[in-house]
Amino acid sequence: SEFVLQDGSMKSGNMPEGEKMGECKQEAEQQHKEDEREGLIEFYGSYQELFQFFCSNTTIHGAIRLVCSKKNKMKTAFWSVLFFLTFSLMYWQFGILYREYFSYPVNLNLNLNSDRLAFPAVTLCTLNPYRYSAIRKKLDELDQITHQTLLDLYDYNMSLARSHWSALSTRKRSSRSLLHHVQRHPLRRQKRDNLVSLPENSPSVDKNDWKIGFVLCSENNDCFHQAYSSGVDAVREWYSFHYINILAQIPDAKALDESDFENFIYSCRFNEATCDKANYTHFHHPLYGNCYTFNDNRSSLWTSSLPGINNGLSLVVRTEQHDFIPLLSTVTGARVMVHDQNEPAFMDDGGFNVRPGIETSISMRKEMTVRLGGSYSNCTEDGSDVPVQNLYSSRYTEQVCIRSCFQLNMVDRCGCAYYFYPLPAGAKYCNYMKHTAWGYCYYKLLVEFKADVLGCFHKCRKPCKMTQYQLSAGYSRWPSAVSEDWVFYMLSQQNKYNITSKSRNGVAKVNIFFEEWNYKTNGESPAFTVVTLLSQLGNQWSLWFGSSVLSVMELAELILDFLAITFILSFRWLRSHKTHSPPGPHPSSQDNTAFQDETSDHSAPHRFTVEAVVTMLPSYNSLEPCGPSRDSEMGHE
Repeated sequence: SEFVLQDGSMKSGNMPEGEKMGECKQEAEQQHKEDEREGLIEFYGSYQELFQFFCSNTTIHGAIRLVCSKKNKMKTAFWSVLFFLTFSLMYWQFGILYREYFSYPVNLNLNLNSDRLAFPAVTLCTLNPYRYSAIRKKLDELDQITHQTLLDLYDYNMSLARSHWSALSTRKRSSRSLLHHVQRHPLRRQKRDNLVSLPENSPSVDKNDWKIGFVLCSENNDCFHQAYSSGVDAVREWYSFHYINILAQIPDAKALDESDFENFIYSCRFNEATCDKANYTHFHHPLYGNCYTFNDNRSSLWTSSLPGINNGLSLVVRTEQHDFIPLLSTVTGARVMVHDQNEPAFMDDGGFNVRPGIETSISMRKEMTVRLGGSYSNCTEDGSDVPVQNLYSSRYTEQVCIRSCFQLNMVDRCGCAYYFYPLPAGAKYCNYMKHTAWGYCYYKLLVEFKADVLGCFHKCRKPCKMTQYQLSAGYSRWPSAVSEDWVFYMLSQQNKYNITSKSRNGVAKVNIFFEEWNYKTNGESPAFTVVTLLSQLGNQWSLWFGSSVLSVMELAELILDFLAITFILSFRWLRSHKTHSPPGPHPSSQDNTAFQDETSDHSAPHRFTVEAVVTMLPSYNSLEPCGPSRDSEMGHE
């Protein structure tokens, strides 16, 4: 047979056996060279080739031992166990490092700074709850009721001023009204966990075996027993409860704003200059009386020119108990607190008392604390992310938040606000004229508050930046025995400064100053950053395998090649399953069959011509199998 190609040349279908074998061998060698030619992307034919190439060429120590000792199965097993054990230990260390990193540890940085310092705010209270004119009548009535109560409980006849006794006779109606509410919350004696009312005229009872307290009942007659082991504490708490009810009945708080600065502050000097009224603000505290805050004006803050006692605040105060409430105040002197500007003065927490007849010198050291926020600590920048409304007209502090939280719970549970804390919008202060059972609700809520049932201590977080003042005090006798005469005389000559008692208990002196200009800053910085983490990971990798970052990239390449081979093998497996599905006609076989049918149907001579367009296809001889099988087949035809 002869085939005519497109260019007109004839190609004989019968070729010598040797010539065909040589041509097939030449084509096989050319195909082998093309297979060995390196491609752009090359994958391994099996997992074994992949791991063998990796172990033979990687820079990770010990990996070559898995290949070079493959003829010795014992060594191969030993190095395999050692290799994977080392990997396990390294990643165990990696886990420890990651756990430490995500715990967000911090380093404490201590810095010592030196600069001129702004003077803090100083609050001074009289420790003398004042008998304001707006409530004087009711306080006199309360004193008379307390006098009778102490007489019944302890056979103590408390002396009252004659003006108090005469005032009671003209206010019987008002007295009966107050007496009615006081009798609803009477003092009682307690013994063996049972509260009983003290019978009148029972002096035979041994009062030392009894505890004293008072009972607060709800509108449903559910009573709460507030008992004390000390009679002094019980009487003060009971009197304070009724005193707060009287204060809360004043509709306008300005009626209690009776400043007595001239009769309390004898002398005020800062940095060798005299103070004036522009340097202080006044407020009233229910238990500590009139309070004065110096250097609270943020527009013109004091600045110490030098450290030392002569460059601070010096005050001479009057400590005489004038027109005081003896059942509410049992101490003499003054109460002082040093705090930052724009922070309320919580005298119960940070204040301390100044003794009469003593010069108290208080040296200060400033200390600032700056915490990291976010994931490093549970602090807040300005309190805006704290779920508690700030009821104070000051910046956020932890104590501001805690008191605001209690007050909001008080309004929500009891329907009124506690007198010691600011009023929320639309609320009114509690008093038993309008809220008969508020005392029961308050003391029950106070127990829950201290046990953190209300969650106030959990909700209120520390500020990220805060300023504190470390105080240390020194005491000396003032005035001295040899100078007290002329000191008292000079003080008595000043306008409105009238000292009735020429004794050391009538005055006290307070000096507040910076000990030094150096102040300490406690800051926080991340102890474990991303750079530190990468450094620690590199150290562990070098320790266990003695390799570098490029070795890590080799390991990453191994993982990617493993995934690529897995994908290719999976694709081949799926394709092979499709080819073994029910057979269908194959295009090449169909064409060949048509060709054979055409040759078998014609009875003409076996010579025929086929025109074909040959582009990049191989020559026709390449379609024939290399060997004598094709010749024998043609001969058979």
